[in-house]
Amino acid sequence: MKKILIIILAGKETHEGMGRLSNALVMAKELHESGHIVKIVFDGAGTEWLPEITKEESHFHKIYEEVADLIVGACDFCAGAFHVKDKISEVMLLPEFMGHPSFKKYIEEDYQILNF
Repeated sequence: MKKILIIILAGKETHEGMGRLSNALVMAKELHESGHIVKIVFDGAGTEWLPEITKEESHFHKIYEEVADLIVGACDFCAGAFHVKDKISEVMLLPEFMGHPSFKKYIEEDYQILNF
């Protein structure tokens, strides 16, 4: 069993970003169902996805619901910088290190970090 932290950085402006989001969520589901410890953090432009995927009409809502328990939270600073902070209510904002999530603890706990 491995410990994996998936960081979603992909923004909403391109098809590539949409593909990266989709791949990250599907990979999280597969790894979790295979018995691995999986956590997800939305960071950077990736914070823009949260107001969309939490809506029932979103194309990504079903997979979001399937991995919602794996989501640690979203970068507090970046959610503000990308103007979505007031639209994020489903996940915790993480201002742990200078307004950003702290990844140090995951490194110290031997998580493999995957960026999407």
